[in-house]
Amino acid sequence: MTSLTGKRARVIPPRMRDFALSFTLTRGLMRCLLLGLLLALAGCGSIGDKYGIKIPSGPRGKAVTAALEEIGTPYTYGGSKPGKALDCSGLTQYVHRKAGIKIPRVSTDQQDKAKPVKLSKVKPGDLIFFRVKGDSHVGLVVDPNRFVHASSGADEVQLARFTDAFWRKHTTGAGTYFR
Repeated sequence: MTSLTGKRARVIPPRMRDFALSFTLTRGLMRCLLLGLLLALAGCGSIGDKYGIKIPSGPRGKAVTAALEEIGTPYTYGGSKPGKALDCSGLTQYVHRKAGIKIPRVSTDQQDKAKPVKLSKVKPGDLIFFRVKGDSHVGLVVDPNRFVHASSGADEVQLARFTDAFWRKHTTGAGTYFR
């Protein structure tokens, strides 16, 4: 038997051809299944897993999740557009709204109206307040040491440790709108 190129073509016995075709299809199918499984598992982790944070249940968990989802959102003074532009109090107002709680828009009002909480007793979802260079600042506590805040210095929403020396020095209190 000759091929279109004029060279003699190899003849593969039908049994061997069927086996090779079956093996190739099975191998391809296994690759597709494995790839699908890996892609499915990649989406199984929560936002809390990404940052090593145990998300509480209920409204506090909704606020914490919403705050973590905003990490990387650009900082804009007066910003109140999730995913586009937020300032510190715009972030905390938004995440509380996601938890079904209405709070004031401005950080000083948020502090004035919040139920005070000792810093040693803060829980995820509570607010932590600061005064930096004469300006009021607020963030949302997400675990015993960290908070999410819209930072003008970093130009974005970020995760930080309120136990760091800088933040400890500037902390003015903590409060909550949760029961």
